[in-house]
Amino acid sequence: MRHLSKRLCELMIVAMLASAGIAAASQAVAEALIIQGSTTFNRRLMEPHKDTIEADAKQELTVIPNKSMPGLIALMEGRAHMAMISASLKSEVDALEKIMPGLAYDRLQAHEIMTTRVAVVIHPSNPLRAASLNQVRSIVLGEITNWSVLGGKDQVIRVVLVGGGGGVTTVMETELLAGQSAKGPHVIYVKTPVQLVQVVEQEPGAIGFAQLALAKQKELPELATERPIEQTLSLITIGDPTPAMNAVINAARQAALAR
Repeated sequence: MRHLSKRLCELMIVAMLASAGIAAASQAVAEALIIQGSTTFNRRLMEPHKDTIEADAKQELTVIPNKSMPGLIALMEGRAHMAMISASLKSEVDALEKIMPGLAYDRLQAHEIMTTRVAVVIHPSNPLRAASLNQVRSIVLGEITNWSVLGGKDQVIRVVLVGGGGGVTTVMETELLAGQSAKGPHVIYVKTPVQLVQVVEQEPGAIGFAQLALAKQKELPELATERPIEQTLSLITIGDPTPAMNAVINAARQAALAR
């Protein structure tokens, strides 16, 4: 009987420890921070440095790259703790308000992490390697439609852009076009940044606005301009960040500095 009681106590202790372990595991999962948004942010920072950021911040992260605008929507709808964007918060909010008016956009806070250059890429057969920003602007607005105008081949220019809330396109429209959109019959919209570089690789007359990491990966030639077109990569919170979010923001900034 005494042996049975001792065994029962042991089983109870094991059960209590198991329950504690399950509770701790559940709490750890519950505390994982979900970050959604910019694929540029993800490629430039999260893919190479996620483990370091998690270790420094002492936080588990679930990162979902799906473009800046969907990331902000996920944040506003409570499906993410933070959003990652690759354009200014104002430009993203201006675009979002047109399709989802009335949300509490004034509560959003931007926490800048780093800047990165937009690559203006062309097909490898294109002999040109430089253009002015005014010339690039005229190309995107459909005012220059043939590479021969810039001293290149007699070839129709095809402008390749990512549609659907991509940060690179937002920056291009904001900084280069002063809020206008690309115009002309030769604009090609693709769904993802990967598709963009693939189209530029295959289309001899193409010019595209690409993530720098993808341009380098594909070894696509770039058009140099008098100054770079830059993206600001930021993490977005609703209101003040929690201590856990602050730890991730600071760790991301440190990882960006160490690149």
